[in-house]
Amino acid sequence: MRQTNIKKYFVEAILITALLTVAAVAEEGGPDYFKVTGVAVGDTLNIHTEPHAKSKVIGEVARETDCLRNLGCKGGLTFQEFTSLSKVEQEQIKKERPRWCKIAFDGVEGWVYARYLQEGSCSK
Repeated sequence: MRQTNIKKYFVEAILITALLTVAAVAEEGGPDYFKVTGVAVGDTLNIHTEPHAKSKVIGEVARETDCLRNLGCKGGLTFQEFTSLSKVEQEQIKKERPRWCKIAFDGVEGWVYARYLQEGSCSK
């Protein structure tokens, strides 16, 4: 009987660990889709070939557009930096390591400055 309980607890521990790992990976990747936000009226968000402003522009997205598929982001603050550093220190890191996200939209894949993104949705 005692060995059955040990096996039961062992299986439960493995399942809990697996569920926590899946949840962490899902959260780490960010949302499935983004929406463009904060772009001035009459302006657009440029899509670049590389994650920096001086790279070639290969497309653009109108303000308030939804359904930009998230293909992954890089740069910006880590969770530890976000929770432990002062606002001044955080702003310095954002300048040194700006966050860019690779998106797919309307047949174009490229990089956009993450400052102009928020979690979005897509019903397509």
